[in-house]
Amino acid sequence: MPHQDSPVGAHFELVTELAGHTQRVVVTELGASLRALEIDGVGLVQDYPAELPEPMSAGAVLVPWPNRVAGARWELEGVLQRLPVNEPARGHAIHGLLRNSRYTLAERTENTIVLSATLRAQAGYPFDLSTRVEYELVADGLRVRHMLENIGARRAPVAVGTHPYLRVGDVPAAELTLLINADSHLVLDEVLIPTGEVAPVVGTNLDYRAGAVLGEIALDDVWTDVVREPDGGSVHYLQAPDGSRVELRMDAAFGFIQVYTTDHFPGPRGVVSAVALEPMTAPANAFNSGNGLHWIGPGESWSIEWGIGYRPSAEQDKTED
Repeated sequence: MPHQDSPVGAHFELVTELAGHTQRVVVTELGASLRALEIDGVGLVQDYPAELPEPMSAGAVLVPWPNRVAGARWELEGVLQRLPVNEPARGHAIHGLLRNSRYTLAERTENTIVLSATLRAQAGYPFDLSTRVEYELVADGLRVRHMLENIGARRAPVAVGTHPYLRVGDVPAAELTLLINADSHLVLDEVLIPTGEVAPVVGTNLDYRAGAVLGEIALDDVWTDVVREPDGGSVHYLQAPDGSRVELRMDAAFGFIQVYTTDHFPGPRGVVSAVALEPMTAPANAFNSGNGLHWIGPGESWSIEWGIGYRPSAEQDKTED
């Protein structure tokens, strides 16, 4: 049964044994947000107090765009579209239109939770979409599948992202090594909108291909030209000093990764530093630039996947053996 009486609505929880490991996942009704993920008691997602709504978009599904639309406006077939400004400090529309919507539990099995929500045509986004998010516990973590269907009469632009704050148990964020398998980054202006310039990371402080300890560095940056695995996807991670690590796994549709660090995340036992690794199919301002934007025709659908994996340290592996 879901847990009730929360600012984020119902909590849907699974606890199961897979490949000899105890796994737990919690997702919320509001925003279909990933609230908790644990393997053998090791937390992989930054938690927050039950009495709080999701802080800093923690774990939220970002549809039909992640990140920002500059000035909360874009043009469709010569007609200016105006979106609600929900980042007033910069004047942008941020993180889509379903982040504060309540999803419906569509399906539940021993290892899977599926949530659904319908996005109706509205000011700034005159399209109808049916969306589903499937959270599935797998042998070494979590697989997340997004399914979008155009239930309207016109072609619809879409992009998808999520906003998980990842961790490796109780290791402080400053002690984690960040590895981003990407050869380029997007140059941003003073209000965090891409300028259109894509720059190589080599020789810059944004080159995390070999990994670097986070320390006190502040990041709110986006990478692209990700290094592809044989299946077309990419893998990025945070690693603890003992070698254990949490991986962000993105399929071929996710060509961008945003990393955001904060030193004032409201953890369950007080304020902590936290790191969001955000898979994105398109970067900020895709509705204006077209970069990474996907179009779904009437009656058509689009399915994409990402996931979170856990690799214990070599010593932990020996202990388990």
